[in-house]
Amino acid sequence: MSGGPVHGTWEPAPAVRWEDAFLAGNGHHGVLAFGDPDDDRVIVTHHTLVRPNGGERGRPPRLAAELPALQDRLLAGDRTAAEGFTDGRPLQWVQPFHPAFQVRLRRPDGSGPGHGYHRAVDFTTGEITARCADWRSRAFVSRADDVIVHEIAAADLDIDLDHRLPGAPAGLRVGHGALLTPEGALLSLRARYPGSDRAYTGVTLVAACGGSTELAPPGVRVTGAHRVLLLTRVHRHTGEADVIAETRRLQALADGTERPYDTLLARHLHRHRIAYERVSLDLGADPAERALPGSELLKRPHSPALLERLFAAGRHHLLSSSGLNPPRLTGLWTGDWDTAWSGAFTTNANLNLQTASAPAAALPEVTEALAALVARQLPDWRTNARAIFGTRGAVAPSHTDGESGLTYHFSRSYPLHLWTAGADWLLKPLVDHDEIHGTRDPRTAAALAEAALFYEDFLTRTDAEGRLVVVPSYSPENRPANGSWGAVNAAMDLSAARHALLTAARYHPEQATKWRALADRLAPHRTNKDGALAEWAWPGLDDTYDHRHLSHLYGVWPLDEINPHDTPDLAAAAHRALELRGAENHSAHGHLHHALVASRLGDGPRAAHALRQVLEGDYFHTSLMSAHYPHRDVYNADAAHTLPGVLIEMLVQSTPDRLVLLPAVPEACPRGELRGVRTRFGAEVHLSWDPQHATVTLRPSRTARIDLRTSSGTRPLDLVAGEDRVLTLGAR
Repeated sequence: MSGGPVHGTWEPAPAVRWEDAFLAGNGHHGVLAFGDPDDDRVIVTHHTLVRPNGGERGRPPRLAAELPALQDRLLAGDRTAAEGFTDGRPLQWVQPFHPAFQVRLRRPDGSGPGHGYHRAVDFTTGEITARCADWRSRAFVSRADDVIVHEIAAADLDIDLDHRLPGAPAGLRVGHGALLTPEGALLSLRARYPGSDRAYTGVTLVAACGGSTELAPPGVRVTGAHRVLLLTRVHRHTGEADVIAETRRLQALADGTERPYDTLLARHLHRHRIAYERVSLDLGADPAERALPGSELLKRPHSPALLERLFAAGRHHLLSSSGLNPPRLTGLWTGDWDTAWSGAFTTNANLNLQTASAPAAALPEVTEALAALVARQLPDWRTNARAIFGTRGAVAPSHTDGESGLTYHFSRSYPLHLWTAGADWLLKPLVDHDEIHGTRDPRTAAALAEAALFYEDFLTRTDAEGRLVVVPSYSPENRPANGSWGAVNAAMDLSAARHALLTAARYHPEQATKWRALADRLAPHRTNKDGALAEWAWPGLDDTYDHRHLSHLYGVWPLDEINPHDTPDLAAAAHRALELRGAENHSAHGHLHHALVASRLGDGPRAAHALRQVLEGDYFHTSLMSAHYPHRDVYNADAAHTLPGVLIEMLVQSTPDRLVLLPAVPEACPRGELRGVRTRFGAEVHLSWDPQHATVTLRPSRTARIDLRTSSGTRPLDLVAGEDRVLTLGAR
């Protein structure tokens, strides 16, 4: 194909709302840049910035002694028994994520954007730029030096650090500092949370090339400069911040070269560009549409150019928000202290959907961030298991702020403390990563062993036929039509328990016999009176179909337990369940989860319809970050980060011994090229297709025999490490 998709986006006017500000980040620091020549704002965020709200003292409820009685009642038919399985506490949210401050840059005699204004973000570099006739700005967040780097070409500027962002608590105690040093002006902002000894400090070094710099409290005034360099870092702490150490770090980065911005950018590019360019999608879009600003392209929901750009933006944003942590509900960004749902890591769908594509999309930076979070929180997961269930092993929480992995966020209507499938879902991308690379991360092995130990102790109750049952059981965030929130044998819990035990057995051969035997004793899935896979595999519990979550289809996606190739009857029941599923409140994650399941089941039209619901529903801001609800309601990264994974699943699927090509190609994409996708049997895939044929190149890193499945049938394929295989397939 000639040309190629545009790896970036642009706008002809500055951002007015923070939701439309362009984004950059390195997985630690993040920025939202408005690009206003006269009164520019760069909002600074950091993954560690969560506001104490009592959640920092939250502990799981000690309910283990009451568990046997609850199990007795549920198995005896008391469908409301779990409503009393609590210690009576009120709902406690995890600590909410918040912005640090905004760097304000005012031009005293500016004339506005004017003719020729242009702002852009380059996904290949992570660099945000803006320009007009007499002003230039460029910024990035360094993956190499963990610093926000911003350069402005403007003669006169007033610069300060401003904490006054929407929702900032009235009791926030803020102190400003400004100091002139030989290396430039040093600005600092220290904020202490209300009623807490916790605080955070931001430091910005302002180094002007030419002109003069003078103090203008709370900031500085630069006059007659050729250009101005700003270096910014944020540090969260308890007690006094080491401002001197941060200052020396910034001064060292700014010193020793004539153009420090270019030097720092070159170091950053070595990490960012390589990661971003591993995978690309070209849908042969109209070059004229590719050239449109994002705000105009979003008005063309059926355009292949829009899918290309959202695919590129999603990978860029996912990479940029992953480092210290994987992405939050808002990625790494927010301009408001009242972030919806605390800006948490929600692990019963949202984080899972956002990170699921990372292994296939060749973003080990994302799976590494997830692995690090799991490893840090594993001790807390053990505490959850002991306190709530009286077992060994580990149980993951449904919500975490990134600090605590303890389960304390739950209520009667959302009894998230009953949910036991979280560890398996969080570990799934890490297992996929290991399969792709032919390795076994000891952190993943340790967490899988803890999950298996939990099931070893927890799975003690049986049904009338002697099969193990999961009790209590919870299907996020749904309940039976004729029951209550806590029930028996949620399909997701059964699938997760089986998968965790069997996967742990592969990682720990010495325990394999025991754990496989336990998995084999679990109750099977159930098909209900509508011919659908039941959300609860327990007789008498009726399904509630109109719901945003598709937890019961966990065995289809992300697992391989139910599929059209090996379990056609269960796959048909799962497909019927998908047909009956409503969209409830049209959450973006629900639509895209629907598309993922449909793709696994080979239903291209249904997958495409679910994807169109998001493309046509006004879910994307001009920043190409997404919203949780239609009409850009509630800033949220689910759609932005999940959409690349949806497109990959529609085109390429793999297991350790199978490759499925073009299972659900949308009609809007009759031709295209997907390059660089990784498979779980250790090969890199380059795929091109048109209405007549498809060509696939496989680059295996290890020798394997797989089944190749296409619309024309199945064939065995032998792959040899280091030897490319090129195949041409017939009409789709």
